[in-house]
Amino acid sequence: METTGNSVHHEPWNKGKIVGQKAPFKLKDIWALRVRLQMEGRVRELALFNLGIDSKLRGCDLVALKVRDVCHGEQLATRAIVMQHKTKRPVQFEITAATRDALQAWIKQAALKSDDFIFPSRLHDSPHLGTRQYARILGHWVGDLGLDPAEYGTHSMRRTKATLIYRRTKNLRAVQLLLGHSKLESTVKYLGIEVDDALEISEQTEI
Repeated sequence: METTGNSVHHEPWNKGKIVGQKAPFKLKDIWALRVRLQMEGRVRELALFNLGIDSKLRGCDLVALKVRDVCHGEQLATRAIVMQHKTKRPVQFEITAATRDALQAWIKQAALKSDDFIFPSRLHDSPHLGTRQYARILGHWVGDLGLDPAEYGTHSMRRTKATLIYRRTKNLRAVQLLLGHSKLESTVKYLGIEVDDALEISEQTEI
């Protein structure tokens, strides 16, 4: 806060901070973290990271998943359908082989049953991992990768695969369905497409 004459000047709360959308992880970051988690035997975190990337779910939906949501009996499913808490709309996602392996290892290690939450909380007053706990775990991942913590958050997980799919296919409708957005305009805004496309065009233009 600064005082000029009789007036008081307040610094904006977000001065020097990055606000708005959080950055998606790059492919090199995804693989680097997977290798690190595997090497260090962090089975629970590897399952959480892989499922977070694959599912593209908001944090509140990811932490509330139960074993039965991703399993058919004792077999890990290749696809799952989840009702989103915020929109009350179902969303479908693929569970890749790497994620199935990580989930299988975690479920076995934790001796989880069908009705159990995939990521039970270690706190007595919560049945499953909380969104704040999830955010703290993600903060450790960002630190492990040497990235700027101001640029990444739990929404980075939701944006990562959607962004990679859009950049590869340019199929907005597909990404809209994957994210469970009711309006295409929401997907356009979410991906920041105008900015990305402008940068891509400028990089291809020689002056």
